[in-house]
Order: sequence, then structure tokens, then C-alpha cells
Amino acid sequence: MTGASVGPGPASGARSLVVGVGARRGVPGDVVFALIEAVLRGAGLDAADVAEVATVDAKGDEPGIVGAAARLGVPVRTHPAGALAAVRVPHPSGAVDAVAGTPSVAEAAALIEADELVVPKTRATGGEPRGTASAGGGTAGGRAAVRGAATCAVARRYPAATGTPGVPGRKNSSSPVTAGPGPSTMAAMNPPTNIESAGPDLRHHGDAEVRGENLTDLAVNVRTHTPPEWLRERIAGSLASLAAYPDGASARAAVADRHGLPVERVLLTAGAAEAFVLIARALGARRPVVVHPQFTEPEAALRAAGHEVGRVLLRAEDGFRLDPAAVPEEADLVVVGNPTNPTSVLHPAALLEKLARPGRTLVVDEAFMDVVPGEREALCGRTDVPGLVVLRSLTKTWGLAGLRIGYVLAEPETVALLAGAQPLWPVSTPALAAAEACMEPRALVEAAGAADRITVDRAHLLAGLAEFSEVEVVEEARGSFVLIRLERAAEVRERLRLLGFAARRGDTFPGLGPQWLRLAVRDRTTTNRFLQALDQAVQALPARSGG
Repeated sequence: MTGASVGPGPASGARSLVVGVGARRGVPGDVVFALIEAVLRGAGLDAADVAEVATVDAKGDEPGIVGAAARLGVPVRTHPAGALAAVRVPHPSGAVDAVAGTPSVAEAAALIEADELVVPKTRATGGEPRGTASAGGGTAGGRAAVRGAATCAVARRYPAATGTPGVPGRKNSSSPVTAGPGPSTMAAMNPPTNIESAGPDLRHHGDAEVRGENLTDLAVNVRTHTPPEWLRERIAGSLASLAAYPDGASARAAVADRHGLPVERVLLTAGAAEAFVLIARALGARRPVVVHPQFTEPEAALRAAGHEVGRVLLRAEDGFRLDPAAVPEEADLVVVGNPTNPTSVLHPAALLEKLARPGRTLVVDEAFMDVVPGEREALCGRTDVPGLVVLRSLTKTWGLAGLRIGYVLAEPETVALLAGAQPLWPVSTPALAAAEACMEPRALVEAAGAADRITVDRAHLLAGLAEFSEVEVVEEARGSFVLIRLERAAEVRERLRLLGFAARRGDTFPGLGPQWLRLAVRDRTTTNRFLQALDQAVQALPARSGG
């Protein structure tokens, strides 16, 4: 995500300004530099306070931008268009969004790792700035300049140790998460209790794509034709005990035995979602970081609990693979999925271990690990990784989303803290019966068989998608879903709905954009029907004017 560093760069902590720049191909460096210089001078800002020039990935090697950064003696930092699209900007432009994948390259690039926009986007045409954007966007500078030579915006960072009360757009906190040295961390820039303000709708889930509709469901990752009959019978049998308060001892012991752990390392929860809430409320993190794109509930829970959340945004160009060095050292809580929803990437356990260190809680969401044959790369049975917290869910493989059952595996001290934040009797008697049943040998054998079938069915889906030149698939999918990118995905998704299929939109995942869709793996017959529908949906798109 980081472009080539040029010049000596700023002294650590000495500079606070981030200059966001957008520029057309071929624009000279003196034009970009003149624009930056004029904007800083007009705002009474000192070029010596500039820490970096930031832009979108596609512009990271643009000679004009690189040359301007070199004259300032600072590095160029680049960000994926999908990450910039998640940043709320004061002066969005549909035209720029269509071209660059973000409604304002300059403002979004300036703000993504900063705290306050001090100069809105300004544009230059032919070498001279043409004014600063007004609040209403009514001046020439107030419109994104697709045809202009360059655009520039300036944002300021504040020290990590102290909040800045009273500054518009800045959160007041004694310990905010800042960008740090890592190339792909985005400091949260909105009030922590306002989930919507964080960018994508973190509370959107796949079930919203199918609720109340008669559609073939490729939006939700719950295995079809579940729960099986034997599991329904066990759950139904527990109803005779509803008059008594739930007793989770037997189910807890069954989970511990299944993973070869002491019972003190097990906590039963009302699904993995409850575990995220408990972690956010009970563990006292000061600098939490979530690795995205991934399931959005961890960040939503942290924000709802009042935390400022840093983001590490993995890149499509890297296959959404994790680079442990991208996680800032100061992070004391790190959340990562494995295999990750929605990318379906399975991170090596040895790589995840590199994130662990004393004083840090490492939360690994293994909700989909049981669809990986042999559960290779699982950390659930490990006791030698410091600060490790593993979350498991029974809702996906066993079709129990409506029952809410999952569990946490962690050090006994961590389990005790989380349990102390739970309400009394958090897991119902039927859910406890289901948990115990799903730990039995015959259930594990059935789950292993399901994982093998999913592997075969996923290969069939991937082979079919490979026939589409318009579709790009994230490679090495290992989950019960695949992530695809295609132009005009939103239109394709709507046409698929008309043809009877629901696909999960990708733009609600931080780090993705409107060109992404997630598809659940289904049986071969369903997949063949879907591929036919996808072909119709793609072919039916009207050609855009101008090519």
C-alpha cells in the first residue's frame, strides 16, 4: 500500500500534515508542487510540517506526484481505491467516483490516516490553483476536477497520547488509535458510537439480501439443508427441561474435550457475535485494530463500546494475504478472521502467531474453520500463543443461526473476564443441547464430510466463474464462499435478483467497494443454475456510452 519513499522523509513525530493529491496522467511535478505550495501558503501552513503526500494506488507512480513529494522531502503513501471510498469526504463527486473509485481522491487520501481536514480540495488547471472548495461546492475548486490537472487537500494528525477537544471531526479520547508506522492502518475519524459514520454499514449482513424474498440464497454462508434431523431431535428433546434454568456445565465440558483443553479455557456464548461484544466491553483495549476486509461485527461492537478502532486494510493486489508488519506495534488488541469472511483466504497459523506478543490480545475468528478439511491452520487447541482468543461458531455448519450458539477458547483469566461481562444464563437450554450434540464423534465425522463436499462444490463454482472474462475471483478460496470482482457489480446483483438469486454485496466491508460480490458455495445443480443466471445478467448490461 505504500509507494516508493523519496527524499529523507520527516523526523518521527515532527510533522503533522498529510497532503492528499489527485492528478491526471502526465501532469508535471512543478504543477503539483506549485498547487501544494499555494494551498499551504494560502492556509498559513508550513511546508516543513508536511509528513507525507498521499494518493490512490493507481497514482502512486505518477511522476508529477512523486516529483512533488521529492521536493517536499517526504514519502508518497498510497491507498486502495476501496479504502478511500470508505472515507467520508466533505465534497464528494460522482464523476471522480466513477473514474477513480473514490468520491474525492485528494480529501480521502488526506483524511484516511489523519484526524481533521484543514483545507478542502483545491484544484489546479495548467499550473495555477483555482481556489478552494466552498462548503457548498459551488466554486470551480469545489467540484472534483476530472478534467483539471491536479487536486490537493490537507489534513492534520494529532498526537496519539492526547485528544483534541473541540476540534470538529476529531474524537476526544485519551488513547486514540493512530496510523503508526504501518503502511496500511487507517485511524478512525468519526465518533465511536456512530457506526454509520465509520464508512460502510457495519451492521449490514447477508440475511438482509434474502429476508422476505423468494430467492435462491447465495448471500448467507449457512450450510443448506441444516440442521440435520438428528440435531433437530436433540434440540426438541431439550424443550422438556425449559422450566429449569440453563446449566452449561456439560456442554462446556464437551467443547473442552473436543479441543483437548481444560474446561477453564472455554466460554459458551450466544453465537460469536456475543463474544465480540464481550471482548469489546470487558478486555479494556486502548488501541484495538481490526484486519479488514473481514466480518464487520468485531469493529461494530468495539465502536459501540466507545473504542476508537484502527483498520489494517489488506490489498486485493496481494490476494488479501496478511502481512504481520502492517499491524502497528502499539495495537493491544488485534482481530483477524481465519478463513476470512468475505475473502475466503486462509492465513497460515505460523503467520498469525507472529501477531501475538505480551500485552496484546490476539482474537482469531475461526467461525468458518470447520469447513476447511482437517482444520489446517487452526489455532483453537493452542495454549502456547500469548494472549490468544479463538472464537468458534456452530451456526454456519449446523444451520443454527436462529438458535445462537458459539464459544470462546482463551486463557482462563481472559475467560473469567469475559464471563463476568455476560448476563446470567446467556445461553439457552436448547442451544446448550445443540452445542453438546455437535461435539460428539458422529457430529465431527459429519462435519468433516461436509467440509470435503464444500471443497468439491467450491471447485465447481470456481471453474464456472473462470469462464467469465468479466469476473475476477480472489484466488485460493478456502471457505464456504468466494469473493469476486466485476465492473458494475451492483447492476449485476440487481439483475441476478430478478433472475431469482441473491448475492452478498461487498461494499459494506471496509476495504472493498461496489465492484465486489460474495457468493456462498452451493451444490453443483444450484451452482449451474446460478452460472446461467450470471451469464444472462452480464450479457444484459447495456453498453456505456463512450466505451
